[in-house]
Amino acid sequence: MLSRGVVVLFAVACGTAVANVYFAQPLLVTMGHDLAMSPALVGSVVTLTHVGYGLGLFLLVPLGDVTDRKRLVVGQLLLLVAALTVVAAAPTAATLLVGMAATGLLAVVTQTLVAFAASLAPAAARGRVVGAVTSGVVTGILLARTVSGLVADLAGWRSVYLLSASLTALLALVLHRVLPRHGGTPPTPLRYGQLLRSTITLFARERLLRLRALFALLVFAAFSTLWSSVALPLSEAPYFLSHSAIGALGLIGVAGALAASVAGRLNDRGLSGRTTGVALALLTASWVPLAFTRSSLWALCVGVVLLDLAVQAVHVTNQTLIHALHPDAGSRLIGGYMVFYSVGSATGALAATSLYTVAGWGAVCALGAAFSCLGLLLWTFTRRGVPAPATGTAPPGTAHGR
Repeated sequence: MLSRGVVVLFAVACGTAVANVYFAQPLLVTMGHDLAMSPALVGSVVTLTHVGYGLGLFLLVPLGDVTDRKRLVVGQLLLLVAALTVVAAAPTAATLLVGMAATGLLAVVTQTLVAFAASLAPAAARGRVVGAVTSGVVTGILLARTVSGLVADLAGWRSVYLLSASLTALLALVLHRVLPRHGGTPPTPLRYGQLLRSTITLFARERLLRLRALFALLVFAAFSTLWSSVALPLSEAPYFLSHSAIGALGLIGVAGALAASVAGRLNDRGLSGRTTGVALALLTASWVPLAFTRSSLWALCVGVVLLDLAVQAVHVTNQTLIHALHPDAGSRLIGGYMVFYSVGSATGALAATSLYTVAGWGAVCALGAAFSCLGLLLWTFTRRGVPAPATGTAPPGTAHGR
């Protein structure tokens, strides 16, 4: 049984690693001025980071099934320290872009850690452990912009990456001392090419995996629809909020994300399907108060908590269920699943920012509600069609949608 302290360490490491993907977003203008970058080139900073992350999900995360996960985690963290140092010291735009792409590629150590934690947890407590660790991931995502803005205001944008490199190096040392040498399942004897092909084979074979990946795409499209565009109405009349004030909104989102850790416990009790349905209904309902953002910050806060609670609940349930399909292929399952997460996040961000320009905040809320409704409809029509894998105390034959 994993101790509470080790679970917390997993969560902190996950949040710290994934935050590196999002640190740059409030710093783009400052970076551009410092390195004389054109607006188009500045925009590619975020794009390359996410491209690197997407490649890492497919190319690096599956390695957790064929190698010692402890060595893989520590090695990736040390390489991430090097990439962050390159970004912090970048003398030219080209060096910065290479460093950001490498940072995104190596930040997928987050998903290696999630799979590692799931493999170490006993089946009856796997949902709780995945829920706690994933709360660290969501907290890192939500707080990254706030932290980077505050640190940059105090000591410049380069200090953000120097601080992150130092913290990541410390975590590598601690994890090297604390983590067990082997995960809960023995490594799979596959060559690298076979490993990548088997990830695709798993999707072709497992309907539950495909279904849960579609849920991830839709809920994170809704999540990204809000978080990629909410700064736009808040920076205009009647609020004219500062970047720091807007970034503080992430603190409210964390409250919802942390509260959703109960989803893991519900999954351990065999209630994964019901949890998914309730969460998707909450996700759809969250867009009602969000639609009143221009007239009420209280409505915005309520909507943010509901949305983050719902997204976190679905995400935790998804990861717990798919890992239980084939524990010996946990890294491949989670890596492949997270590709859909990335596609959904990119789709929501691109569509929301484009739509706001031409149709305003109401249209953005309609878009988010549409993604959420699609998820709820998908759950409604498939909830009795796919049996759930055994996840602890769930009774035999429990359907994932029941």
